[in-house]
Amino acid sequence: MRAKWSVGVVCSLLAVLLTGCQGPVSGADGEEDGRLGGTTASTAATATRDPGYGAVFLGVGECSSFGTTSFTEVACAGERASARVVARHVGRVGDGPPCPPTTDFVLHISAQRPSPDRGGRKIAQGYACMRGLQPPHPGDPGGGGGPRTIVGDCVRGLGDGKVRETACAGTGGQKPQYEVTKAVRSRADCPASTALYVQLGGADPVGCARPV
Repeated sequence: MRAKWSVGVVCSLLAVLLTGCQGPVSGADGEEDGRLGGTTASTAATATRDPGYGAVFLGVGECSSFGTTSFTEVACAGERASARVVARHVGRVGDGPPCPPTTDFVLHISAQRPSPDRGGRKIAQGYACMRGLQPPHPGDPGGGGGPRTIVGDCVRGLGDGKVRETACAGTGGQKPQYEVTKAVRSRADCPASTALYVQLGGADPVGCARPV
């Protein structure tokens, strides 16, 4: 017998906003002052417990369906499977470890207690880093999306010192202007050809970008 439970989910959109600082390298060691931003859309997910699923809703290695209004835990071998969990963490995204660099999108999962009359799993607040089962992968270098900006990604200017990640191939009518060619610890470590600094996060938080 299946037991279904609703859980709130916020899916990070594939277009991620971030702040950059244009201009040549000054040669001084400085902290990256860009800041990741983005747009989110609310949707609802249904946790479905079938034989073979683990104790954690959308645990590592498990799969979800994909839709505009709902995400459901499904068997990875099934025809409804669309994305696989590559990392799973408890708590908020801002408080926990970052998703792997080539993550396609993130599911933000709210806490849920099982109903006494229906059984099922207790679901803790957390987030699941998802990777599509089939290409294209927006989280790949140059793919134009994903929750993180990485080496090989391209961006275009939005004005007022802000840029947006876009596909390096220029698909969708969004022509790239810069490509992140290197990740370093500080701006002083960027090559002289750097025209834009982009915040990446992680151990090497500064992205050195050149015009394309």
